Amino acid sequence: MAKPFAVTDQDFEEQVEKSTLPVLVDFWADWCMPCKMIAPIVEDLAEEYDGKMSFAKVDIDANPNIAMKFGIRSIPTLLVFKDGAPIDQVVGAVPKAVLKKRLESALA
Repeated sequence: MAKPFAVTDQDFEEQVEKSTLPVLVDFWADWCMPCKMIAPIVEDLAEEYDGKMSFAKVDIDANPNIAMKFGIRSIPTLLVFKDGAPIDQVVGAVPKAVLKKRLESALA
């Protein structure tokens, strides 16, 4: 059962930018209510896309450097990485169908 994994400032490059699969990165914080609303959707998608895509979570309070590097100004922000670079961005809590559509185009 695939689950989103936590990444940090230290292992972001290894876990996300060097991944052979596309990676959806969920930038979140414990105090963010919309982040808590979207978390179950991200977990569902991690199971659904197991083997096709990886799912990572970055706690912006604990890992401010990564958030700064990618200009994260509001959360939740979801970045989709492919071949080491961000190719898509979704800001805010969005319905699962919207996320699936974005992921499908990233996998195309």
